[in-house]
Amino acid sequence: MNIRLNQNDVTNRIDVEDAERVREAVLEIFQARYSGASFAPLVQAFDDAKDLFEGRYPGYLACDTLYHDLRHTLDMALAMARLIDGHDRGRSGTEQLGARRAMLGVIIALLHDSGYIRRNSETDVANGAVFTKVHVSRSADFLLHYLPSRGFAAEAELAAKLVHFTGYEIEVDEIQVPVGKDRLIGYMVGTADLLGQMSDRMYLEKCREFLYEEFVWGQIAREILPDGRELVRYASPEDLIVKTPGFYEYVARQRMERKLGAADRYASAHFNGPSLYQSEIDRNMDFLRQTVDTANFERLRRGCYSLSQAARRAA
Repeated sequence: MNIRLNQNDVTNRIDVEDAERVREAVLEIFQARYSGASFAPLVQAFDDAKDLFEGRYPGYLACDTLYHDLRHTLDMALAMARLIDGHDRGRSGTEQLGARRAMLGVIIALLHDSGYIRRNSETDVANGAVFTKVHVSRSADFLLHYLPSRGFAAEAELAAKLVHFTGYEIEVDEIQVPVGKDRLIGYMVGTADLLGQMSDRMYLEKCREFLYEEFVWGQIAREILPDGRELVRYASPEDLIVKTPGFYEYVARQRMERKLGAADRYASAHFNGPSLYQSEIDRNMDFLRQTVDTANFERLRRGCYSLSQAARRAA
């Protein structure tokens, strides 16, 4: 059995740090599923997302959030394509989500964290993670302005709603998208976000080294309440690690099963067997529980890194 490389997806075949390789993988899936359809807007969206994260998109600085970097976005976009394929492979005609919705779903995935990226006018903001609590609304605003330029003007307002399935600014039940194919895309976007990050081979180390730092910037780790009291959610990086199994069991898992329509089942349909995303998540969680039970955090010794570090140096 080949050891999974840190940069590879759950199949250990696709380098999710390489935007061109992920784009090829997504196009291969969609071209096989939707024969004859044009995917030119999706091809362009991959280039645009890469430019945005790396500081070449007009009006924006390079991404400086270490956890929510280009790698996470590409990993999620690939997961999103697989969920869509898993749904449509057993259906035909009007029962399918179809090529246009498939493209829209992956474009939303590619830009779902655009709200973390500082605009040129926001150089006074210390780090994009400052926007943690409002980053989904900022991503919605980006999509509203971006999609018309790529031939999706009719879907721009819908996409601005669907991206909220990835966050917590609006309760899922309160997102105003009717039940049907469009809402299913929202369920998939939210599910792909969780599957992509929690199946990452460096997920545990990234939580400790990068996510905690973002939570500090975003006033999630510690928050001053209106009455002046301090609410401490995560006292340290190790405290975040200790609480991550509970987050998975009682937040992420429950969210996927009860609020996001159990859309993760479409990954199993895509793989025509057990979901490789769930297998990798289970592996991460089993290792983490053992780590927490023994209080031996030295077990988390994989060296982790972020593509945002390279983007900042290049900018």
